[in-house]
Amino acid sequence: MLDHGAPPHNGGPSAPHSEGTVMRLMRRKPVERLVAEGGHGEGGDLRRSLGLWQLTMISIGATLGTGIFVVLGEAVPKAGPAVTLSFVIAGLTALFSALSYAELAGTIPVSGSSYSYAYATMGELIAWVCGWCLMLEYGVSVAAVAVGWGEYLNEFLDGIIGVTLPAALSAPPGDGGVFNAPALIVVLLAMAFLLGGARESARANTVMVVVKIGALILFCAIGVQGFRSGNYENFMPLGMAGVSAAGATLFFSYIGFDAASTAGEEARNPQRDLPRAILLSLAIITALYVLVAAVAVGAKPWRQFTDSEAALAQIMREVTGQSFWGTLLAFCAVIAIASVVLTVLYGQTRILFAMSRDGLVPKVFARVSPRTGTPRANTLIVSLFCGVLAAAVPLGQLADATSIGTLFAFALVNVAVVVLRRSRPDMPRSFRVPLSPLLPALGFGFCLWMMGSLSTVTWVVFGVWMAVGLVFYFLYGYRRSRLAAPAPSEAK
Repeated sequence: MLDHGAPPHNGGPSAPHSEGTVMRLMRRKPVERLVAEGGHGEGGDLRRSLGLWQLTMISIGATLGTGIFVVLGEAVPKAGPAVTLSFVIAGLTALFSALSYAELAGTIPVSGSSYSYAYATMGELIAWVCGWCLMLEYGVSVAAVAVGWGEYLNEFLDGIIGVTLPAALSAPPGDGGVFNAPALIVVLLAMAFLLGGARESARANTVMVVVKIGALILFCAIGVQGFRSGNYENFMPLGMAGVSAAGATLFFSYIGFDAASTAGEEARNPQRDLPRAILLSLAIITALYVLVAAVAVGAKPWRQFTDSEAALAQIMREVTGQSFWGTLLAFCAVIAIASVVLTVLYGQTRILFAMSRDGLVPKVFARVSPRTGTPRANTLIVSLFCGVLAAAVPLGQLADATSIGTLFAFALVNVAVVVLRRSRPDMPRSFRVPLSPLLPALGFGFCLWMMGSLSTVTWVVFGVWMAVGLVFYFLYGYRRSRLAAPAPSEAK
């Protein structure tokens, strides 16, 4: 029988108690209980209003734009023209994990994404570690993308009225500024949409996704006119190490394809639509990324790329010799990156909603507004935190820290799909990973490989983040976990 948190004997923890503690850390939440609790929060329920189209747009909205509009300028100097190969490697890493996500999302259609999958397969402690990584993936990436939004806003303002925001108000400390006001503003705008409801947010996101896809197609149509084959003569000047390093950075570009899995409790037909949305969005995203990267490097020698977050707008300006096209692309990027902020912020709030419902974080994050069917307090708290973070921390540090947290969570998902196959082989699955366990093993291996390509500083930041998370778990979540009190409706 499991130890549900009884205090230790006065003489110190006994062997049985110690054994009970270990069992408690490893205990799993039954899939049936996860699904039964789906949609229910404190004081209200989430509303099922999203179909396949909206779910696909959520994943594309959370992903497309980040790497192309923001991180491309940082990745090209690392890999040279082979940055296109870096995108392919990052996309393959994402694909293996996407297959695992698709199977688990159709089998366990809840809001917690990989946190909930880990809870059902590997136990509470691993689930907490995964959830803590997801906070790094979603919460911090909101801030990172918001920083890039400010760069394109300045490009747009410069093209329209010839004025840019002063550095003190458009860059964080360490990047020549004092406070990044645009980054805070875009997070607050996303917060306003989310507070209106999931359906309303999905509609706004769909419009923004159409704008961003149109902008990238426009860039390719114009950028190809400046294409020079000589820019590809020395395809891999920095070797495979450079390709790998750029791929690890560009993996940040794929963060968000799993966003549809955080909408499991607001989807009308999650078992059918979630797997389709995840795989369809990843296919569209990868094709666009590789195409745009190929055109960008063909139009501009790789040595001339800088770490500017507005690289595409600059290329448009250089190819056409006119400011109009660069200004138009900057405007589209302002819309596009705003959609990333909106959908990734949405994912973060839903993950915290699931963790709060399990008792591992304060219950304020699971309170649902009866009027809008959204976790209102959760959205306000997360938005303010991410907005302040965006205004105070440079983009590069955020992007790498986010990548390592994401890769770790994805690695756990690849393990979870194999564990669930073996522990619950007869469970109905609307999608099955082909060639399992080979493809999940490849996904796990690719994640570890790309984590190894990240800098020592990034690993140190990740280690500190995980240490803080474990301290929080043992001081708060371990004692308040609702799994200690089985649901009355649970049969066994």
